[in-house]
Amino acid sequence: MIRRITVLFVSCITFASYFLLCCNNKPEQKIIRKPIDYIRPIPGVNDSIPTELAEKGKVLIAYSDCYTCHKINERSVGPAFNDIAKRYPVKKVYIEMLAQKVIMGGSRSWGYPVMTPHPKLSLEEAKIMVSYILSLKK
Repeated sequence: MIRRITVLFVSCITFASYFLLCCNNKPEQKIIRKPIDYIRPIPGVNDSIPTELAEKGKVLIAYSDCYTCHKINERSVGPAFNDIAKRYPVKKVYIEMLAQKVIMGGSRSWGYPVMTPHPKLSLEEAKIMVSYILSLKK
C-alpha cells in the first residue's frame, strides 16, 4: 500500500515537473508592427509652380484652419503637407482635383480621417493653396 502511494506520489511530482518545465519554456513572442507606408505616389512628370503663386498659397493657408489638422512634416489628424506633395504630381488636373476636395471635403484617401468642407473658399483660392502644398515636393 505504501509502495503504491509512493509510486503515485513520484508519478505526480514527475508529471507536475514536466508540465511546469514545458509550459515555462515557451519562447517569448514579440509583436513587431511594421510601419504602414500610406503614401502611394502617383507616377507622373511634375510641372513647375511659380514662386509667387506658392508664396500666396502659403499665406492663404496661414490664414485658414488648415494647420488645425495638418502639419508640414508630420502626420496629425490628416496627412502631412509633405506627404501630400509626395503622392501627387504637380499637374493641372491634380491641382484642380485637390482644390475641389478642399472645398467639398473628403475622406478615405489617407485612411479614416474626414476633412471638413471649406465652402467659403473660392476655387481659385483653393488651387493656390494646393499649389503651395505641391510645391513642397522634394
